Amino acid sequence: MVERDCPPAPSGALPSAGATRRRLISVAATLLVLPVLPRLAQAATILAVRTWPADEYTRVTLELDSELKAEQFTLENPHRLVVDIEGLTISAALNDLISKVRPDDPYIQSLRVAQNRPNVVRLVFDLKQPVAPQVFTLKPVADYQYRLVLDLYPKIAQDPLIAILNKQSGPDVDDPLARILEDIQRNPVTRADPPEPPRVPGQQPAAPLPSTPKPPPATASRGKQRMLTIALDPGHGGEDPGAIGRSGLREKDVVLRIARRLKALIDSQPYMRAYLTRDDDYFVPLHVRVQKARRVRADLFISIHADAWVKPSANGSSVFALSQRGATSAQARWMADKENAADLIGGVNLGGHDRQVAKVLLDLSTTAQINDSLKVGSAFLDEIKKINRLHKNSVEQAGFAVLKAPDIPSVLVETAFISNPQEEALLRSASHQDKLAQAMMTGIQRYFTANPPLARLGDVS
Repeated sequence: MVERDCPPAPSGALPSAGATRRRLISVAATLLVLPVLPRLAQAATILAVRTWPADEYTRVTLELDSELKAEQFTLENPHRLVVDIEGLTISAALNDLISKVRPDDPYIQSLRVAQNRPNVVRLVFDLKQPVAPQVFTLKPVADYQYRLVLDLYPKIAQDPLIAILNKQSGPDVDDPLARILEDIQRNPVTRADPPEPPRVPGQQPAAPLPSTPKPPPATASRGKQRMLTIALDPGHGGEDPGAIGRSGLREKDVVLRIARRLKALIDSQPYMRAYLTRDDDYFVPLHVRVQKARRVRADLFISIHADAWVKPSANGSSVFALSQRGATSAQARWMADKENAADLIGGVNLGGHDRQVAKVLLDLSTTAQINDSLKVGSAFLDEIKKINRLHKNSVEQAGFAVLKAPDIPSVLVETAFISNPQEEALLRSASHQDKLAQAMMTGIQRYFTANPPLARLGDVS
């Protein structure tokens, strides 16, 4: 140490200025080094690893006791995603992540884990198709600690309307209509006049035929119907379980079952089709749910949930619509705040480019949309009260982010209180799920019968 270069001072003598300076430097260096060394030696602990494969994207989550940094890059021939994570060492939890890759994952073929450097773990994802990855971290929220999130999106996303048409025809059926629509979308052209037939020499050109006036766009009230698209939004999903009942029933699971039952009823109607904002257990950000509904040109948006309250005695079904002037009750405001927090729990990449787009979209809500939403909600309450007690006899309003499509009537249905043991048992029942789906189906039919939609240019039915 530096102090060895200094001879001991005579008894009663003061140390020299140089010796004092060297001692101060030595002490300062010790104070700086000591706190750092244990930190460098201690690796972060992985608390859990999860995968959420879906057609739209696959999410891989590492939950840790501290925040980490990660860098990623992609390789071709074959397609791979490489992720280097700082502050980790190989562990049983990381090896467990390998076994969580499912054979039916649409994006990940396999996963390899290696200690790339002493403090860096490398994950190599062998891919089934090229991806556009998003890698980001999330701070602790709700029951989660720090999360490192890897979202694997396809490089070319499928248009949701085309997906609807393809699913209606079955995955193995060649759908010429879908191909035509896709071609029109990619290569819009103007219709040209038909070519003139060849003329015989000396023949006078025929007089032009009188033009046939085009009929005006038909509405449902004039005896013709167009295809109605109903967007069904099962709440929560993936990292966000929603509310959990006493017996362990998760909101995200039961609302997906109800949505699938309602979809089957809608698809059985001759002039209706349903579109699910999520058709499996994965997370969809709130603004993306709205964007999806708009991309399929939905005529109605229904977000399906199961309520929860701190007291198990709370019961009954509720229907909510958007409000531009504040919540109609304290409960409605609390409910909107709770549902709007789903993005924090589910995990949204706030650094994504859609953030500004989402803000603009959510600021466009109109009075007309809200008025129509109230009509839908009233029809739903009239039908739901036949099978379950109503928590509120009228449609409540608050600033729900998921209801802010500017041009689509939108309602949020709280089917029951999953925190109530009796209602949780009802929600678990397949027969009660059928009753809820049928009540909403009847409400949909009542609304469109009283409010027939106008035909839209370009509609194909």
